Amino acid sequence: MNENGNTQSYTPEEIPRQAPPPKKKPGFFADLLQFILISIFIVLPIRLFIAQPFIVSGASMEPTFESGNYLIVDQLSYHFEKPSRGTVVIFKYPKDPTKFFIKRIIGLPSETIEINDSKVTIKNDANPEGLVLNEPYIKYPKTDFLSVKLDNDEYFVMGDNRAGSSDSRIWGALSEELIIGRPFIRLLPPSKISFFPGSYNE
Repeated sequence: MNENGNTQSYTPEEIPRQAPPPKKKPGFFADLLQFILISIFIVLPIRLFIAQPFIVSGASMEPTFESGNYLIVDQLSYHFEKPSRGTVVIFKYPKDPTKFFIKRIIGLPSETIEINDSKVTIKNDANPEGLVLNEPYIKYPKTDFLSVKLDNDEYFVMGDNRAGSSDSRIWGALSEELIIGRPFIRLLPPSKISFFPGSYNE
């Protein structure tokens, strides 16, 4: 109604519009929740399927790895290729899958491994008479005598510290399904930062 008492009319273009209420900014807890959800969706798949941290515990891989070495484990490669001899792997301990071990692959599926004193001989289709391994990473040898024939899904693993390692010589062959991956990066100690640490292919 105008000042003369008459009702004021407007065309659609002239109808006054009320300003929308200001948008409320999300609070601290909403931001925090969003950050956590994003982290879960990004970090969790990486941890489960691509890479995860691993801290070496014990002396079984000395001098190649020492207790406290901080590694990032490549979990992806072995979905596309098989582990090779000389590669260091992280795996679930066959006697207790809640524990994780780090050892070096010595014998491959279907091979026969013979240990005489500290000498390791591999027998396979390519080397029916036996191939004696050259193992320059061994600093602490141990006298052993054994012969093991692997199934087509088994590996023979040993620690580089042969005198102080619990490995396939004691608890038997390692099933392929228990292998998690291989060290991709050593981050600690800083003086030993390296990619694919400990790898050796004869």
